[in-house]
Amino acid sequence: MEDHRELGRFLRTRRARVTPESAGLRGGSRRRVPGLRREELAQLAGISVEYYQRLEQGRATRPSDEVLNALAEVLRLDPVEREHLRVLARPVRRRTGQTAPAGPVRPELRRLLRLMSVPALVINDRFDVLALNPAAERIFMPAAGPPAAGVNLARFLFLAPEGRDFYVEWDEVAATTVGQLRVAAGRYPGDAELSVLVRELHAGSDVFRRLWAGGDVGVRTHGVKSLRHPSLGTLTFSYENFDLAGESRQRLVALTPVGESETAALVLSPSHAVP
Repeated sequence: MEDHRELGRFLRTRRARVTPESAGLRGGSRRRVPGLRREELAQLAGISVEYYQRLEQGRATRPSDEVLNALAEVLRLDPVEREHLRVLARPVRRRTGQTAPAGPVRPELRRLLRLMSVPALVINDRFDVLALNPAAERIFMPAAGPPAAGVNLARFLFLAPEGRDFYVEWDEVAATTVGQLRVAAGRYPGDAELSVLVRELHAGSDVFRRLWAGGDVGVRTHGVKSLRHPSLGTLTFSYENFDLAGESRQRLVALTPVGESETAALVLSPSHAVP
C-alpha cells in the first residue's frame, strides 16, 4: 500500500460526498461527477487547482498544516478522518519490525482476563484474536471454531458463512470493521500481514470490496452488539475497547451484558459452559 496513492483515493472519496449546494455553490443536473469538482474544492480551500491535482495524483508530498486543515474543513472531516488524512499525507518512516503488532500477550494481561467475570478478549488492529477468558470462549469458540485464539475476526466476519449468522447487526459490524482496517492500513502501510489480509478479503467478499472502495474510516470505542450464539440464542452486550499503551497495537475488549436480559445468566453461569 503506497501512501501517496492512498491519499489521492481518500481525497477523491471524501470530495464525492460533499454536494455543491452544501458548500454554497450552484448544483445542476449537468454535473458529470458526484460531489465537488477538483477546481471547486481547491477554490474553497484556498489553494491552486494545480497543487490540489498534484495531491490527488500523488505528486505533492507533505502538505502543510494549513493546507490539510483547509481541506478538512471543506470536506467536513470528523476527527478520525482528519487524523487519517494527516497520516496519509505524512507517513511515519518506521524501522523494520515496527509495522507488525507486538507478539505474545503479556502474562499480567492474561491473568487480568482470567479474573474478569464478563467476557473479555485481546485483539490487535488486524482483528487477530490473541487471548480470551473463559466467558469469551463460551461465546466465540462455538461460532468461530476452536481454537478461538488464533482466529481473525475480520476473516470470520466476511469469509465464513457462520460469520453472517453470528453478528445480528452484520451490515453495521462489516462497515465498522472495514473502517478500522483502513485506519490501520494508513498507519502501518508496511505491515505485510495486514496487506495479505486486505487482499484476501477483497478477493473473497463482494461486500468488503464495495465498502473498501468507499474509503470510509472509523474507530469504534464502545457500543452495543448482539450476537447469535449457536446454542445460547441471541446475546446482547455493551462493549468497551481499551487500546493498550505503547506500540503493541493490542486492544482489550470487554463485553458487559445489557440490562436485565437473560444474557448475563446465560453467559456467566458455569452450567452453560461449553465443553
